[in-house]
Amino acid sequence: MLSISNDLQPDIGDRIMAAAASCVQDFGVQRVTLAEIARRAGVSRPTVYRRWPDTRNILAALLTERITEAWRDTPSRSVGRKGIVDRIVEVVQHVRRDELVLTVFRSAPELAMVYIVDRLGTSQQIMIDAVAEELRIAQQDNSVRAGDPRQLAAMMLLIAQSVIQSGQIVEPILGSDGLAEELTYALNGYLADE
Repeated sequence: MLSISNDLQPDIGDRIMAAAASCVQDFGVQRVTLAEIARRAGVSRPTVYRRWPDTRNILAALLTERITEAWRDTPSRSVGRKGIVDRIVEVVQHVRRDELVLTVFRSAPELAMVYIVDRLGTSQQIMIDAVAEELRIAQQDNSVRAGDPRQLAAMMLLIAQSVIQSGQIVEPILGSDGLAEELTYALNGYLADE
């Protein structure tokens, strides 16, 4: 009998996350259950509970993974303000096309609203920290105006998040390319030295 080494099997956490993503895509957020996630991941419910207390936490982790993956998978192509702005615009476009993120926004707006109006989520904190670090470097070459990099990054998060959440309502006016162009213009203007 052929056995598969544990080294070749995906991590249990990765399997659970993949199972959760497939559940969201198949059922929408409201009908996702821990039992179905466990079944699809090939693990027991207690195994899932040891990592996440409920489906809401799994879904939050899944969104964090998708958003931070978009950042990691989008390299900076240049340094300074242009590189930061181009990277953020590309990440926004990527997240706006992510079917899982769109499904969560459509089928569980109350979950998304927690991270829009109530508190910063993990992915938002990660993004603020990452952008702030790039802004610090860009301030050294004077391509970004003076100011607290974390505060600048937080404002940029609000601008980018707005486009992710609501871009579809103005897309008939701007088009997808126009939306990216206007976001680029807005971010450049915000970061430019006056």
